[in-house]
Amino acid sequence: MKWIRWKEASMIVFGSFVLAAAFYHIHVQNNLAEGGFIGIALLVKQYFNISPAVTTLLLDIPLILVGLKLLGKRLAINTIIGATSFSIFYALMERYSPFSLNLSQHLFVASIIGGVLVGAGLGLILRHGGATGGDDILSLLISKISRLSVGKVYFVFDAVVLLASLMYLSWNEVAYTILSVAVCAYITDLVLYNRKQEPVYI
Repeated sequence: MKWIRWKEASMIVFGSFVLAAAFYHIHVQNNLAEGGFIGIALLVKQYFNISPAVTTLLLDIPLILVGLKLLGKRLAINTIIGATSFSIFYALMERYSPFSLNLSQHLFVASIIGGVLVGAGLGLILRHGGATGGDDILSLLISKISRLSVGKVYFVFDAVVLLASLMYLSWNEVAYTILSVAVCAYITDLVLYNRKQEPVYI
């Protein structure tokens, strides 16, 4: 229990709620694609018919273990908190949420709103020493090695995955998702670095 700092944990849980709400009510309901490990899992599902639940788990576990070794036990614990709370919130919203936000005819608006909310949720989680999965840890590690900001690393990683997704998605869907990812990267950096003290990683 000494590795759990409850103020950090509560902010990570709140960030996960914002993240889940944005993904479900903006991205999913308006057919915007996904980057990161979720996007890779969708590609694997498309061509090999393997469940994204299995793929994301196989991708996450090694990187959580790497994060434990290189970035510290606190990050690993906080990642478990972030990933678990995100999954719970998303499952509850998917099943019980009465809200439907149809912006399919206004994908520019959807991509901007989605990017702002996802970036805010992700920034809160990272700022308080957490992550939502292995791709977050990978971005943190690349940021430390390359000195690129976390948001820029996210943008490059997600853009590569989304370009690969053109094998089964339309240019229109991918273009608006890349716009959302760019907004998300900017907001993530704004939230993560908008204080004098460095973000907590270990």
